[in-house]
Amino acid sequence: MFQITFVTNDNKTVQAPENSNLLRISLREKGGIPFKCGGGLCGTCKCKILAGLDNTDAIKDKERKHFTEQQFLEGHRLACQTFVNGDISVAW
Repeated sequence: MFQITFVTNDNKTVQAPENSNLLRISLREKGGIPFKCGGGLCGTCKCKILAGLDNTDAIKDKERKHFTEQQFLEGHRLACQTFVNGDISVAW
């Protein structure tokens, strides 16, 4: 288990198992990340990993339609496409 801190939601911190989808954890634990489609199409769940970017999986092709390479380096991701394998802090 590891910790996900939802910075925009008053730094709410929750526990999550390895290889957890960020949006699903947010929904289950009331983390607050906004969403509509959940499939990487609409971009509503755009977020920024503030700490622990190395604890996220590889960038998906669907995400490349929403962000530039520079934005990826800065930590921008789609929560619905991001799987987490360690402690992170996320804002939106």
